[in-house]
Formats: sequence, structure tokens, C-alpha cells
Amino acid sequence: MLRQIIGQAKKHPSLIPLFVFIGAGGTGAALYVMRLALFNPDVCWDKKNNPEPWNKMGPNQQYKFYSVNVDYSKLKKEGPDF
Repeated sequence: MLRQIIGQAKKHPSLIPLFVFIGAGGTGAALYVMRLALFNPDVCWDKKNNPEPWNKMGPNQQYKFYSVNVDYSKLKKEGPDF
């Protein structure tokens, strides 16, 4: 398959940016899904040692990828401990 892509790129050099952007988009999507699977508190990989990881999140920990108007360092806990 890689040989076909290289052959097409040699025959039609205008396809090279298309291959670059599609490859970069696929790589970015794979990295984002891996980030969600590893660092999101909603995902629990170890149910014996940490069955509810979302309860161990502090109010000042940012788990969102991007937050627009929230400064997580100034937040205080508003609920009880479980």
C-alpha cells in the first residue's frame, strides 16, 4: 500500500499535500483518542485498585483538553467527600 502511495505521488506531485494532511489528521485523531483513553477520569482501566477515579479528582485539576474561561487553580471544593 505504501508503494502505491509513493508511486501515485511520483506520477502526480500535486497529491503530496493531500497525503500529508490526511496523514497528519489521522495521526492527530489517534493521539487524541489515546489521550482520552489514558488521562480522562471517566475511563477506568483498573477497577480493583481505583473503581471510581472521578471521585479522586480535585476541584483545581484540569482534565478538559481546553477550557475557555475557567481558571482551575482558583476553584474550591463545593461538595462532600465520598
